[in-house]
Amino acid sequence: MDEILLQVLNGLDKGGAYALIALGLTLTFGTLGVVNFAHGALFMLGAFCAVSVQQVLTISERVKDESITFFDAYKEVPYLEIWWGDFGSMIIDYSVPISIFVSIPIMLLIGVAIERGLIKHFYKRTHAEQILVTFGLAIVIQEIVKGFFGANPIPTPAPDIVSGSAPVGMWLGLSENLVYPYWRLIYLMFAGVIIFGVFAFLRFTTFGMVVRAGMADRETVGLLGINVQRRFTIVFGLAAVVAGLAGVMYTPILPPDYHIGMDFLVLSFVVVVVGGMGSLEGAVLAGFLLGILQSFASMNEVKQIIPGIDQIIIYLVAVIVLLVRPRGLLGREGVMED
Repeated sequence: MDEILLQVLNGLDKGGAYALIALGLTLTFGTLGVVNFAHGALFMLGAFCAVSVQQVLTISERVKDESITFFDAYKEVPYLEIWWGDFGSMIIDYSVPISIFVSIPIMLLIGVAIERGLIKHFYKRTHAEQILVTFGLAIVIQEIVKGFFGANPIPTPAPDIVSGSAPVGMWLGLSENLVYPYWRLIYLMFAGVIIFGVFAFLRFTTFGMVVRAGMADRETVGLLGINVQRRFTIVFGLAAVVAGLAGVMYTPILPPDYHIGMDFLVLSFVVVVVGGMGSLEGAVLAGFLLGILQSFASMNEVKQIIPGIDQIIIYLVAVIVLLVRPRGLLGREGVMED
């Protein structure tokens, strides 16, 4: 039971990341009809927002180390610690949560700039052309990040207060040996909040209702005198924010490097296809489902029976689902069937 629960938690953790990226992909496709292969790059940019905030907060000065008296020794001390002591140290420790607030306006501006500067010119182009141009954009962004930050992963730790493991087994009345990292649990809850927020925004706000109406029939909404295009631009920016926040929160779990976005994009696009192109509910369902299946496939007992199954399980499930239901689990009729 402990092993099963642990794999379920691992699966929900991975599924949360897949679902957030897939949600942004589906939101972009559903509103603009654009297959955005640069969405993984937005996830990566969010991760490097966290890296940049940490680097800014840890800008340091070389000062003499008073603890060494035999000879002159120097050490690097962050300015925040010099100016504010323990409070400055706490600010540095909470660099990842601070990055959330910093990344929101940055990712929104990046998303709007990409939509206005590039994507709008490809609304009426074929999906193949959209994939090629956005994939090229992703490569350009990836190389720019590599030029600024280098090719090696950059560790970005979680706050010390949540750096350990939670006694999940004790909470559930199971084995005391069953523990799980606090930050992974926080990421799972964070993913749930963001997903709920996106659905609530689309369902219960006037802005969201107009967007959903525009997704169903853009021409009719336009005839009512509503500037649907402006709202779709904002939605593209919001999709970028969702991807960026997913990247920010994932940095303590996996130190980001310049190709992390591409790694997640391929898996998340498979998630979108399995869930059904254009279906937000399908993207979330498929994200968590495939995350759990991938987690169980990574168990040693399973890999001994079917070697390498953990590397292909997502693609295998995608093939089976599409053979049985070509539109995906919750796909709409007519989407990408032309």
